[in-house]
Amino acid sequence: MHVIEDTALADLLAELGITGAILAAKGLPRYAVAAEVALAEAGADGQHHMLTPGAAAAWQAMKQAALGDGIVLEIVSAFRTLEDQAEIIRDKLARRMPMDRILMLSAPPGYSEHHSGRAVDINTPGCEPREEPFEHTAAFAWLQRNAGRHGFRLSYPRGNALGFIYEPWHWYWTPEGDAA
Repeated sequence: MHVIEDTALADLLAELGITGAILAAKGLPRYAVAAEVALAEAGADGQHHMLTPGAAAAWQAMKQAALGDGIVLEIVSAFRTLEDQAEIIRDKLARRMPMDRILMLSAPPGYSEHHSGRAVDINTPGCEPREEPFEHTAAFAWLQRNAGRHGFRLSYPRGNALGFIYEPWHWYWTPEGDAA
């Protein structure tokens, strides 16, 4: 049985209908909510995309390097609170999506890389955000060649062990020397 020590998180998961058995079957790693976040980018819509200070600096350096190669990278989503993640699940439940499908598309609260403040969903102009055709853009090709030099890796390739859909837009930053 999967035990959740944090009572508030356990209550949130129970409200969403996500049981310990579901979590154990999925085998997802837990992610602590970042203790400190900084502005990584302000979107054209005025939304502030926050990351840990290290991830924000790495993002800005990578974005500038891409721009130097004629590639525009934009953040669609970055840091999320537990409640932000719960709202994503609630929206899918309201559309009567089955839980097994939801958990192929979105991590439960407490289990999203976005909580860490190190994950970014990336897009480029002219591409629908968070859609698989992103893999056919020059931005994705650039990320495949260069993101690792900035500490970013693609989190959910095709056939990933966690059972999430292929997400060519979702990248995770790992500080140098951190095995996380």
